[in-house]
Amino acid sequence: MSKNRLLVVEDDHDISNMLHIYFSGLGYDVEIAPRGGDALEKTRQIMPHLIILDIMLPDIDGYEVCTRLRMNTRTSHIPIIFLTQKDERSDKLQGLELGADDYITKPFDIDELRLRVQNAIARSERESLTDAQSGLPSGRLIEDQIRKIIREKNWALLDIRINQLDSFKEAYGFIASNDVLRFTGMFLGDVLDEVGTEKFDFIGHAGGDNFVIIADYPVAAVLRDKLISKFTEMIKTHYNFIDRDKGYLTVQKPDGTKVQTPLMTLSVGMVSPVTHQFSDIREITELAAEDRRRGS
Repeated sequence: MSKNRLLVVEDDHDISNMLHIYFSGLGYDVEIAPRGGDALEKTRQIMPHLIILDIMLPDIDGYEVCTRLRMNTRTSHIPIIFLTQKDERSDKLQGLELGADDYITKPFDIDELRLRVQNAIARSERESLTDAQSGLPSGRLIEDQIRKIIREKNWALLDIRINQLDSFKEAYGFIASNDVLRFTGMFLGDVLDEVGTEKFDFIGHAGGDNFVIIADYPVAAVLRDKLISKFTEMIKTHYNFIDRDKGYLTVQKPDGTKVQTPLMTLSVGMVSPVTHQFSDIREITELAAEDRRRGS
């Protein structure tokens, strides 16, 4: 099972250090951000499964951080728990109105916080809001995002597939395969940050080896080409030096025969209202998948 990623946004070093030690001991990957600006940057970089957010921060306050995260399509799905000394009823209502999932006041019971973190992440995954491996939006959130843009202009949807992931999993095991999925989610975000315009920028994990990006149409072709070329090079670090040198894997089939399979690559299909007409969201995804298969 992959580790869930937590982002703790807290300027009190003692509290942040304690939370880092405690949740790391429970098997979480924990990142610390002492300032609101750091929190916004780290969220885009690591795409945490949940954010523990203080309100009183040295630059922008937690309310502003929450607002910006909820307004951004890349981060709007991430569960947020406020952890703060502000214990007035009006403070709690303001936090919840901004879209926070929970609100805990200091001093707090660490076991209660642990349960609230577990429940919030489980609820998000159960409702098909996020993928357990990548932490990216999945299921209903992807569908909702496509519904939002279907009447807009100048967007493009990229249907992305990791080729030969099954062969890699067969040779290297499911833990290494999960690492590839997490890497791919972060890789897509890095390239979109480099090329995208933030007008439509959205990344989703449709499941398994399949990802989705929505981007501004004028940059979509450049984005597609850069994803394919950079992935081909960067994914090689997930192989041992022997397989990298050969340029292929040797995988044994159930009947005992051995076959050579290429190293992993990306196939990317692209559709846009600039080039296609759609009647519903299902047609968008079908045409994108068809374009991906033609190019694979």
